[in-house]
Amino acid sequence: MAAAGPRGTPRRALCPQLLVTLAILTLVCDACKNVTLHIPSTLDAGKFIGRVDLKGCLKSATQIQSSDPDFQVFEDGSIYATHAILLSKEKRTFTILLSSMENQETKIAVFLEHQTKDLKKGHSKEKILRRGKRRWAPIPYSMQENSLGPFPLFLQQIQSDAAQNYTIYYSIKGPGVDREPKNLFYVDRDTGNLFCTRSVDREQYGSFELAAFATTPDGYTADFLLPLVIKIEDENDNYPIFTETTYVFTVAENCRIGSTVGQVCATDNDEPDTMHTRLKYSIIEQRPALPSVFSMHPKTGVITLLSSQLDRELIDKYHLKIKVQDMDGQPFGLQTTSSCIINIEDVNDNLPTFTRSSYEASVEENTANVEILRIAVEDKDLINTANWRANYTILKGNENGNFKIVTDPNTNEGILCVVKPLNYEEKQQVVLQIGVVNEAHFSKDSATKSAMSTASVTVNVRNQDEGPECSPPVQTVRIKENAPQGSQSLGYKAYNPETRSSSGIRYKKLSDPRGWVSIDENSGSIKIFRSLDREAESIRNGIYNITVLASDGVGRTCTGTLGIILEDVNDNGPSIPKRTVIICKTTMSYAEIVAVDPDGPNHGPPFDFSVEKAVGSDARRWELRRINDTAVRLFYRDDLPFGTYDVQIRVTDRMGQYNVNSVNVLLCDCVTEYDCTSRISPRTGSSEVRLGKWAILAILLGIAMLFCILFTLICGTSGIHKPQKEFPNDITQQNLIVSNTEAPGDDKVYATDGFTSYVVGSAAPGICGTVGSGVKNGRQETIEMVNGHQTLESCRGAGHHHTLDSCRGGHAEMDNCRYTYSEWHNFTQSCLGEESIRGHTLIKN
Repeated sequence: MAAAGPRGTPRRALCPQLLVTLAILTLVCDACKNVTLHIPSTLDAGKFIGRVDLKGCLKSATQIQSSDPDFQVFEDGSIYATHAILLSKEKRTFTILLSSMENQETKIAVFLEHQTKDLKKGHSKEKILRRGKRRWAPIPYSMQENSLGPFPLFLQQIQSDAAQNYTIYYSIKGPGVDREPKNLFYVDRDTGNLFCTRSVDREQYGSFELAAFATTPDGYTADFLLPLVIKIEDENDNYPIFTETTYVFTVAENCRIGSTVGQVCATDNDEPDTMHTRLKYSIIEQRPALPSVFSMHPKTGVITLLSSQLDRELIDKYHLKIKVQDMDGQPFGLQTTSSCIINIEDVNDNLPTFTRSSYEASVEENTANVEILRIAVEDKDLINTANWRANYTILKGNENGNFKIVTDPNTNEGILCVVKPLNYEEKQQVVLQIGVVNEAHFSKDSATKSAMSTASVTVNVRNQDEGPECSPPVQTVRIKENAPQGSQSLGYKAYNPETRSSSGIRYKKLSDPRGWVSIDENSGSIKIFRSLDREAESIRNGIYNITVLASDGVGRTCTGTLGIILEDVNDNGPSIPKRTVIICKTTMSYAEIVAVDPDGPNHGPPFDFSVEKAVGSDARRWELRRINDTAVRLFYRDDLPFGTYDVQIRVTDRMGQYNVNSVNVLLCDCVTEYDCTSRISPRTGSSEVRLGKWAILAILLGIAMLFCILFTLICGTSGIHKPQKEFPNDITQQNLIVSNTEAPGDDKVYATDGFTSYVVGSAAPGICGTVGSGVKNGRQETIEMVNGHQTLESCRGAGHHHTLDSCRGGHAEMDNCRYTYSEWHNFTQSCLGEESIRGHTLIKN
C-alpha cells in the first residue's frame, strides 16, 4: 500500500514481497472459511449461483456435501439451485463439507445476499472505514453472466492508502469503459465503488482488464496504475449441439459383442472444463425396439454392440434417437436430440441351396455346344452381391470333359451344357453330381454346417443313325523301306458304330505326298506302288502319313490318317559332308573329318575311317586319329609342300556298309583358314589367282593411258590457227590422212568422227574441203591436216580431181595446211604428257 507525506511525497510503508505473501495467505484463509455470493431474490430450478474454489481448500476432496438441500455443489465448485427458491430474507447461509480419503475434512461457509437498493456514498464511506486499511491491489473480481441486476450493480470497491491523508479521485479506463462495449462499468469518483450498468454475455466477453487510477484534485497521481481484472462467470445458457443432424453407420451382421459401430459428437459454447460443458450421451429410443442391440458410452458417444444376434435377413436397418445433455446429465442440464441410422451390412452367412435334390435331362449323341438343363438355387443373402451370386461345379461324372456348367448372371441359375459330343454306343446314360457355393467365402464355421450344397443330374443319351466311324483317327502299319513294289500290307479300318462291323465301307486315298502306295477300295489295305525310302527329305521320324476317306452306302464319310512306319535297312553308307578342308601349316598340323549316316542308329556309328589313296602324294604320308564315333583328325606326315591334295577316305558303319569319300586337303601358308578360304573358288573348290592391289592399279593405269592417247589424237586435230601454225581444235570437222608408201599406191583416210575408212585413188572421186593430201618429200613421211569448211558432198565431183583451191573458192597456200612429222611429234608428246598426269591422278584418287 502506498501513503502520501505531508507535502504529497509518497513513502513505502511495507516491503512488497511481504504484502504479496500476506495477501495469498489471506486469500486461502478467506476461501476456506466463507464465501459471499450476490444473488437475486428469486432463483429458478437449475439456476447457476456461483463458484467456490474447492481445490484451494482441499485438493484431494473425494466427497462434497451441502448442508442445504436447496443447493447442489459439483466437483468444479459450481453451485446450482436444485429447485425454485424465493429468498424471504436478505441473507441466507449454508455450509459445504469437504472430505478426503485421508479422513481430512474442511468446511466452507457460503453467504447468499441479494441487493435491494443502490449503495450510497455515506454507506460506502462507512463500509470503507469499517474495513480499515484498504489495499490498492484488490483480488480479481468475478461477475455473473446474464445477471438480472438490479442495475447499476455494485461489484467491488477500490481505494488507495493515500486517501487517509489526501482527497483522492478515482477513475477507470479500458474495455467496457471507454472502449467497446462502452459505458458497461463506471467507478464512483469519491468512494471508489465499481458498478456494472447492464448484463454481460460471457461467450462474447470472457473478462475485462481495466486500469484504475488514483489522483488528487490538482491532478497529481497519488499511486501507481492498478490493473483490475473482472472475470465473467459462465451461466449454462447454451445448449449442446450435435455435429450432424443425422448420423449414418454401417455394421456387419456377424460382428461380435462390444464391436464399435460408430461415434457421435456434440459441442457446447459454454465455458470449457465446467459442468456447463460436461456432456453425457445416451440412447433414448431404438426402432425396432426389440431386441436391444446397441449401447452408447455416456462420455465418449461411442456406440457399441450389446448382442451378436444381428441378422440382416430379419432386420436390415435400425433407427436410434440419441440425446446429449450438459451438467453431466443432471435433470436441470440442457439437452439436445439427434437421430442415428445403422445399416446392417450383409455377410455370406447363408449358403445357396438347390430347390431339388435330383434333376434329369437328355441329349442326342454327336451333339455339342447345346444347353440341356437349368438348375435353380435359393440364397437369403443380399441379391446381386458376391454373397448371393452362385458358382456351380461338376463334382463327379465329367471325367471325359463332355459337360460344363455356368451361372446365368441375371437369374443366378446354373446352365448345364454339352461341349463335347457323347457317343450312344459307348454310354447311354451319364450321372453328374453338381455342387454350388457363393463367390464370397462362407462366413460361418464349416464344421457346424456344410459349406456346399449338392444335387445329382441324370443325362440320358439318345441314339442317332450315324455314318462310319474312323476310330482311332490315326492308325499305323509297319513296312520295311526296301519292301518290293507290289507287296501288300494292312491298311486303314473304319467301322459302323451301330454294328461294329467294317462291311459295306469303301475307302479312298485323299493324300499321298510321294505317291508311294495305292489303297484297296473295299478292304482299305495298301500296296507298294513305288520304292520306299526312309531317308527321304519329307519323312519325319521314319513315318510316312497318308489320309484316307471312308464312306458308307448313303454317302456318309469319315476321315482318318494311316501312318506307315518305315523300318530302317542299311541302304546308305556313311558320307563326309565337308569335302574341302584347310590345314594352316604355320599354326596346325591336322584337319577334322566328320561323317554322317542317314540310316537309323542300328545301322550308323561307330564309324571306321581309313585312307585309301591320295592324289598328289603317297597315302602313307597321311594319318587318321579317332576323336569319337563319328569324327577323326587327318594329320600329314613329313613336310609336305604347300598345295592341294585329293585324299580318298573310306568310312564304314557298324554293319559293314561303306563309302569312299574324296576330300580336298589344302596345305596353306596361313594363320587362319580365312586367309586360304578367300583363294578357293566357292563353286569348284580349286585355287584361283588373286590379283593384288598394285596389279589392279597397273591395269587401270594402262587403260587410262590408252584413252588418253585416243583423246589426244582427237584434241590435236581439233583446230589450226594460221599465224602460229597451231594444230586445229575443231575435232568435229577434221580428217587424218596417213601415207607411208614411197611409190604411188592406195591412200587410207581415217575419219575421226566414227573412225570410218575410205580408200582414195587418183581415179576415184576427189575428196576435199575437210581432207588434205599427203605430199612425199624424199623418204620423209608427211601428214597433212586441212581445216575445211565444206562438207564432203559439196566438194565431190564425178570423174574430176579437185584441188583445195577449187573447193575453197579462192587461193590457199599449202604451207599453211602442211606440217612436218617433227612438228606433229612435238605436239603429240606434249599432249600425251598432260593426259598421263591427269590419268595417274584419276587412278590414284
